[in-house]
Amino acid sequence: MVTLVARQSVILKCSMQASVMLGNYEFYYGAGLFCRLAEVNVKEEIHPQELHELLLPRLKDFTGKDEKERYLVKMLLAYQPEPEYDAQMKELLMWGLGEKKIWKAD
Repeated sequence: MVTLVARQSVILKCSMQASVMLGNYEFYYGAGLFCRLAEVNVKEEIHPQELHELLLPRLKDFTGKDEKERYLVKMLLAYQPEPEYDAQMKELLMWGLGEKKIWKAD
């Protein structure tokens, strides 16, 4: 899986407000992006279920500044992570956390 594809997919889905998260790669990028937006501290090496449990209460309380942020929350709330975990997921989480070009898919 090329990490860029997962990143672009999340950004496009939020921009178009269409579709759902299709796997842990998208989940990890989206989770990192959410943590950046909501200023949530998360450790680099976190497994899917633990990440999901960390995010749930914060997602429910997050209002978002715009429709893209709200759609990201909607997708994260609806997603049920798979148990599989690999290094690319960590990479995507960190990319989302450090994102400088929010909502730009280029």
